[in-house]
Amino acid sequence: MTSSATFTTSDFDVTDYVPAITTGLPTGHLRMSKTYAGDVVGRSITQFTSAFDQSTGVGTYVAMESFEGTVDGRRGAFNFVHAASTSGSDRANEYGLIVPGSGTEELEGITGTVALRIDADGTHHMDFHHNL
Repeated sequence: MTSSATFTTSDFDVTDYVPAITTGLPTGHLRMSKTYAGDVVGRSITQFTSAFDQSTGVGTYVAMESFEGTVDGRRGAFNFVHAASTSGSDRANEYGLIVPGSGTEELEGITGTVALRIDADGTHHMDFHHNL
């Protein structure tokens, strides 16, 4: 089954790493809150780690989210991970997974994948392909 939602972000907390190894892209960490609406309703706390150049838009991120709310009306919480790379105007090498064993309450046992979509107008969507 697929459940889709749009989301908005808030409460950004950026931490730049001072790495012991210098690479071609700066690395950093970002913590933010997200609010979901649609088939998936609730909030998440997202931990991002990236190697990304703001000026060129080139880089890769990996994010771990802790979500609480409802999926198709079923209440609970779970974790999911997603990652992607960009050359500045695209998304490539995307990965998204609901963390096995992380579901609680009515979402206990949830498994599946996740996919991020971004509309031309900048609206962000998350699609949850799950077993509920």
